[in-house]
Amino acid sequence: MAGAIEPIVVDEVDLSTARIPDQARMPKFALTMAWWSLCSAMVYLIIGASLALFYGTANAVIGMVLSVLVYSVVNFVLTRYAIKTGLSVSLFSRVLFGSAGAALATLILAATVIYYAVFESSVIAVAMNALFPSISYPVAALIVVIYSVPLVFGSVQNWLDKLNGVLLPFYIIGLIAAVVMTAHTYGASSAWLHFGPSKAPSTGWWDCFVYYMGVWVFMMAAFDFARFGKKADARYHGTFNFGAPFWTMAFVINGLIGIFLVSTIPGNGAPSEVSVVLALLKLMGVWGFGFLLVTQTRINTANYYLATINTHAFFQRTLGLNFPKYVWTILVGAVVYGLMLSGIFAKLFEALAYQGVFVVAWVAVAMAHILSDKSGQLAEDTADSTLSNVHTFNVGGLVAWFAGVAVGIAMMEASASFRSFSAPSTFVVSVAAYLVVSAYAKRTPVASRA
Repeated sequence: MAGAIEPIVVDEVDLSTARIPDQARMPKFALTMAWWSLCSAMVYLIIGASLALFYGTANAVIGMVLSVLVYSVVNFVLTRYAIKTGLSVSLFSRVLFGSAGAALATLILAATVIYYAVFESSVIAVAMNALFPSISYPVAALIVVIYSVPLVFGSVQNWLDKLNGVLLPFYIIGLIAAVVMTAHTYGASSAWLHFGPSKAPSTGWWDCFVYYMGVWVFMMAAFDFARFGKKADARYHGTFNFGAPFWTMAFVINGLIGIFLVSTIPGNGAPSEVSVVLALLKLMGVWGFGFLLVTQTRINTANYYLATINTHAFFQRTLGLNFPKYVWTILVGAVVYGLMLSGIFAKLFEALAYQGVFVVAWVAVAMAHILSDKSGQLAEDTADSTLSNVHTFNVGGLVAWFAGVAVGIAMMEASASFRSFSAPSTFVVSVAAYLVVSAYAKRTPVASRA
């Protein structure tokens, strides 16, 4: 900080459960490097390739582009609000649902990013075991967790931005190398543009778009990162850092590369984390392993960080536990390792699908709150007093949240023709319910205090 003002040392533990003060905000480039660690997950390549396999490349691309537009608009609202208030998902959920209701939202986010940490950590462990067979998968998994946990001991402001800034060029170079080597080895043609079924379903683009709604947890992640942004940089963060450029890289660029690799490299079967990993190792050898190490280390810094702060927030709120940050990080690492060995990996996406309904409903209520007149009550100078006076249950927010969840899950369990409307219905119902309940609360003072 310039001038004679002494820098304020902010305890990272406190940042899990308190607003980010102005003195702890990050320069825009530093926050960009920290946040863009999320664009390098292998899961983006797999999603793109899988959607193209079942619905055709054209439908997959349309779904990607529509998702970029929706993610950009929604995150423009969410992230600017997070920057304005300095609130985390956990704290904002207290405003939306009350102190008890917020615990569930925090738990869902923590569990979801832990699942993604399991998913991405397994990529490195599988690659290590495949390249070095003498290292068993359990040992490889342990190595991955042991080196990943200390990376999150440092703060977002002073470590994660620098680490991911250094790794970003290697990630980009690795992507380019994978495409070039695939084209050189197996030939470059336009066949990947026609990857998928011979006769793609006419509504395939809608199914692809809805699939990306299942990973709206990235919007909650964006909220937790955006609160570190300086208020003067709000437009930059809303339009660039958390906007269309990021989602284009994450969904479209990664997705297209995934389609090209899976459709061009022979003998890998249906797209999966394992098939892509083995294909890259076959193609690039130890350099492929290095590329995987870079990509998964980048994404796991975000996964472990988000899991740590939300696990801390959950247990502090429910059990009053307030251990140092490194303790929660070690605990997250132990949970990740246990899940990597438990066989849950095969059912990971099924669990994420159901949690995705809760996440979509959370985003819907958050958007309705921010864009309604009620959001004006939480100006930056009143946030602390508002949080200190929240009720145990905010009936309006909880009704809207669970109404959307109930509709979404019901449609997921219905016939196939209804399932693709699960996430959109969840969003619409939650928004409508929140607006209706809020309008009633304004006319009924006692209800508004529930």
